Parts: sequence; C-alpha cells; structure tokens
Amino acid sequence: MANEAAPKTLVEERTVAAAAAGADNERNVLTVPWAGTVTSVTYEPDTVLTGANTDSRTVVLVNKGQAGSGTTVVATKAFTSGVNAPADDITTITLSTVTGATTVAAGDVLAWQSTHVGSTGLADPGGLVTVEITRIAGS
Repeated sequence: MANEAAPKTLVEERTVAAAAAGADNERNVLTVPWAGTVTSVTYEPDTVLTGANTDSRTVVLVNKGQAGSGTTVVATKAFTSGVNAPADDITTITLSTVTGATTVAAGDVLAWQSTHVGSTGLADPGGLVTVEITRIAGS
C-alpha cells in the first residue's frame, strides 16, 4: 500500500480558449485533490503573443477557494512591451511572492484568467496551461 503522506507531485494540463482584443476569458483549470503548494505554472500559446505597452494582456492563475469566490493570485504575467510568449513554446508564469499565495487546500478551485489591459488590449491566442502542485507532507 502506498504511503499517502509521501511527497507527490500533480501536473495538470488544460486547454484554454482564445480571447479577442478587448475581451477577457476565464476557465477553471482544476480542483485541488490535496493540500499542497503550486510549484510551477506555464503557458504555451497556440500562436505568438507579443507584448505591447498601453494595450496589453495579463494572464493570472487564481485560487477561487472551495466556494469558488476567492481572489488569491497564485501566478501572473503581464505581456507588456518586451514580454512575449512564442508560439507552441513554454512560457513561465511568475509565481506570487506573497506569503501563502501558492499554498492550496484540498477542494480549492484554480482558475486561469486572461484579461485585456487598456482600451483594446491584445488578443490572447489560447493554448495550453500547465499547473504543478506538490503535496504538503502529511496531507
């Protein structure tokens, strides 16, 4: 019988839809199976996402909690001038440095949000989001 308290890593991949310039998008990515820490978030867009100032785009992984109404930012990246995501290539989404922001509980819902910034923002081509969670010992 496997030791349920042993270190374990969960890697979940989800396809996220494209969002037109001026539009936003949100998709629940996963419901966390056990207490842990988000250790990595990446995004692989279907086509290139070239950052720009004034009208840009920000992507965020949010912990909505068990009730689905939480707003804790787990990871985020703003695609401003000089910050790009090449097509079909892994782009690291920066984990939050806020104490406790990357800690998740069993039953928490993690959601991917893509938000336009400015009057039109940039289009988001959609793609693949990957979230890695390491189980907290003893959970």
